[in-house]
Amino acid sequence: MLRLPLNHCRVCGTAVAYRLPDDGDTKERAVCPACNTVHYENPLNVVGTVPSWGEDGAQVLLCKRNIEPRRGKWTLPAGFMELGETTSQGAARETDEEAGAQYEMLGLFTVMNVVRVGQVHMYYRARLLSAEFNPGYETMEARLFTEAEIPWDEIAFKTVKQTLEQYFEDRRKGAYGIHTFDIE
Repeated sequence: MLRLPLNHCRVCGTAVAYRLPDDGDTKERAVCPACNTVHYENPLNVVGTVPSWGEDGAQVLLCKRNIEPRRGKWTLPAGFMELGETTSQGAARETDEEAGAQYEMLGLFTVMNVVRVGQVHMYYRARLLSAEFNPGYETMEARLFTEAEIPWDEIAFKTVKQTLEQYFEDRRKGAYGIHTFDIE
């Protein structure tokens, strides 16, 4: 099980049972025996940016985490998407909250399926408009790194490392694409 199973109906509070719903669905779901509500549990979306600095995008902005998990490790500005926002709006909000950066949002860059934890991570490229940052409480420090300066052993998450590696590979090629990965 990826996450803790749902125990009670969100509608009436009755203990749910995991079974095939009566509607012909082929996957076990949390079904309420009292009100017959079928509860669908879906992946969470993590959205963020790869903020770059300089005309050639040689530096990227990383944030040192001030929260768990992986407190003290470096990451790209990212977090869980909220209801009522698009993926790019969520990525922009997270960049504002975690880095306090001024930037121009560019296109979608990576989409990564992290099935074992029930998440999909999406990163957008962003062009920094200033090298001044005002990080929020979730960030100890926000700073720019060249590829050679990145503390690769101190990167918080596989999805961030994969996105950074792809960013610098595309930068060397002189063209940025949209990349999809399955993270084990």
